[in-house]
Amino acid sequence: MKQINVTVIGSGSTYCPELVDGFIKARDELELRRLVLMDIDERKRVIVGNLCVRMLKNAGMETEVVMTDQLEPALEGADFVVTQMRVGMLRARYLDETIPLKYNLIGQETTGIGGMFKALRTIPEMKKITDAIERICPDAYLINFTNPSGIVSEFIQNYTHVKSCGLCNCPINMIDDVKSALGEDAEITYVGLNHLSWIISAKKDGVERIGDMFDEKFAPAVMANIHDDGFDPEIIKAVGGYPTSYLQYFYGRNAKLEYLQSGAKPRALRCMEIEEDLLKLYADETLVTKPALLDQRGGHKYSLVAVSLINSIANDKRDVQVINVRNGGAVDFMADDDVVEIAAVVGKDGFTPVKIPHFENRHIRGLMRTLKEYEKLTAEAAVTGDDLAAYNAMAVHPLIGDFKAAKDCYHEMKMVNSTYLPQFFLQLKK
Repeated sequence: MKQINVTVIGSGSTYCPELVDGFIKARDELELRRLVLMDIDERKRVIVGNLCVRMLKNAGMETEVVMTDQLEPALEGADFVVTQMRVGMLRARYLDETIPLKYNLIGQETTGIGGMFKALRTIPEMKKITDAIERICPDAYLINFTNPSGIVSEFIQNYTHVKSCGLCNCPINMIDDVKSALGEDAEITYVGLNHLSWIISAKKDGVERIGDMFDEKFAPAVMANIHDDGFDPEIIKAVGGYPTSYLQYFYGRNAKLEYLQSGAKPRALRCMEIEEDLLKLYADETLVTKPALLDQRGGHKYSLVAVSLINSIANDKRDVQVINVRNGGAVDFMADDDVVEIAAVVGKDGFTPVKIPHFENRHIRGLMRTLKEYEKLTAEAAVTGDDLAAYNAMAVHPLIGDFKAAKDCYHEMKMVNSTYLPQFFLQLKK
């Protein structure tokens, strides 16, 4: 049995017990020798951390658990580092979701201008983490769940030397939904970028069935954290693939904007309520298992994805999982260093993307290449503090559109986020 030391950065997240539950379920293959829970929020670190300790003890596991607010000590001896942080916390997410609405722009935490600002806040902090990993535990694997996972992974994999991949629970939920209809042995082809992805093939006994599924009006479930406006069946047939839930923002932009401007409670406020309810549950010293309420937070199967990946690396399983990884020629219309969300073989030596031959879908090619330019420009802006790179990112993103509105919104959001964006204000201080 493989022994591992795991460090979780952002352990005050109410998702953390989900991760611990995953390690408990995998204990026959992985011995979690040491778990370091690092978070700068003392209240959440202690409440969530104490529940994790009780869960491990209740499962009969002798894992050493360390709780700290210090980054560098947290990394010492780590084999795996899991990042699930939220710079600015849910208050910043609330601003990401609400300020754009004043400018008739969609406010969302992972796409559009709201998602861009989440990336701009996050990447400077991620640089501190990756710099520390390179010094303290250079052989560790960094598993990133921090949103927007695609842009954050773009930064880690192209601006640092850390061994890393990005994860999301969208692929596993979509794939499992299709397999529930066709059977567990169905062969699924999944391709895209994080939160911009599609299932483009579903074969049963070697026979393509995806067209039949379109005709039967089958659709994967929409993620719990997204208001479901539905997909027009004609766009699914036209595209030739099942889109991830987040593509509702692209294919039904007006409906999404109308809903968000209608006075509906921002998702950030709902998350604040769920988080407080969860923290009250977690503080109960008799609670020793993951509560059902956690599934409403939007992280369904998060632990399965994270622990399966760690297990595959630690035990050199060389199985196939969908991750955010450098393309490396897997899809021929993307650059080798573009981070894509795609199936990859996972083992002790890292990740090998599975090539998709003869990929001729012009719709998906066009959107992926466009959004990849947005992601690369956003990563550049986050690293350099260059307004022009940010302007370019906004101008190329299909959800942003009108540049005057975007520019006005950008400067308001830059000011309210100034505490977290030192890279954009250094020149003003000189």
